[in-house]
Amino acid sequence: MTHPGSALSVREISPEEHLAFLRTRPSASFLQTPAWGQVKAEWRRESLGWYADDELVGAALVLYRQLPRLKRYLAYLPEGPVIDWDTEQLSAWLAPMAAHLKDRGAFGVRMGPPVVTRRWTAAQVKEGIAAPAVRRLGDLPPTERDATGARVVTQLHELGWRPQVAEGGFAAGQPQYVFQVPLVHPDGTPRTEDEVLKGMNQLWRRNIKKAAKEGVEVTTGSVEAGSSDDLEAFHDLYVHTARRDHFTPRPLSYFRTMTDALSNEDPDRFRLWFARHEGDLVAATIAVRVGTHAWYSYGASSTEKREVRGSNAIQWAMMRDALAAGAHVYDLRGITDTLDADDSHVGLIQFKVGTGGEAVEYAGEWDLPLNRALYAAFDLYMKRR
Repeated sequence: MTHPGSALSVREISPEEHLAFLRTRPSASFLQTPAWGQVKAEWRRESLGWYADDELVGAALVLYRQLPRLKRYLAYLPEGPVIDWDTEQLSAWLAPMAAHLKDRGAFGVRMGPPVVTRRWTAAQVKEGIAAPAVRRLGDLPPTERDATGARVVTQLHELGWRPQVAEGGFAAGQPQYVFQVPLVHPDGTPRTEDEVLKGMNQLWRRNIKKAAKEGVEVTTGSVEAGSSDDLEAFHDLYVHTARRDHFTPRPLSYFRTMTDALSNEDPDRFRLWFARHEGDLVAATIAVRVGTHAWYSYGASSTEKREVRGSNAIQWAMMRDALAAGAHVYDLRGITDTLDADDSHVGLIQFKVGTGGEAVEYAGEWDLPLNRALYAAFDLYMKRR
């Protein structure tokens, strides 16, 4: 996507136009698909289009959250918009967007530019966890600093956008740090299953082998409308996991909406996975794919039979499926930036690091106040929550 020569205008587009535009891109975050607006039913939603003359050159899903008792909104673009982030003139894209959102009653805008700033290899992360002096990912020199990401961050500061702290936030923001397994070589040629497997640590390879030897069977579930048995089986195990790991589970209705919205938008978008041992469900996951990007979105595992390694088996099946679909990235989603061996979150990083992928830092979420008084009041309200 190159920067158009003519001035850009922004206007509302239909979900169909939005989806058609996304299909011309290699990928986009699933949080920027029209279907995701249906999942977030408590927000008002709008599809936006950027036009150079009559050509649609960018798109976004905007979610509007209303302030209590006021007809004013926070306009939120999770992991978006889908525009030319490689530009030197970011204001040409963001200024007409801000003007449109202000007209729609927004007192502020929050967005998460889908641009990478830094990367670290699995080996580096492992060494960092072992080193007492290293507490956070940022303490390690990255293997790669992304020039586009650095340019975006610089321009956002200059344009008056404010970086947000990753934790918490209005409807808890998207993770700034994720763990990804590249499924292609740097030259773009696909990696083989064997190459991906060899990139994993010894424990992961051993656990995958053990699961196969123990007879763990991995299958995909049905997501047809009306066939809720599989989704209920996933949800039961997910609630069990939430109790064990002390987090608040989402209700079954949320996953029903997510299943229907994403599956109806594209039959390859959403997949349920199950790992069973002698008929017992030992692990269950949800995978999402948009073009060349595949995500592990939700996971659940049983406390019993952990020794049969269902979680490793199911992840390996999902990676192989992503490879077969031509995905370039298998994304295990969020990690915290802590490398402190005593931190309770470090176990999750260690599990993901075993896949042999890389820790990836995105530019994070940024706010633009449009009405300074209302934005200041909102900011204060969020800090006191």
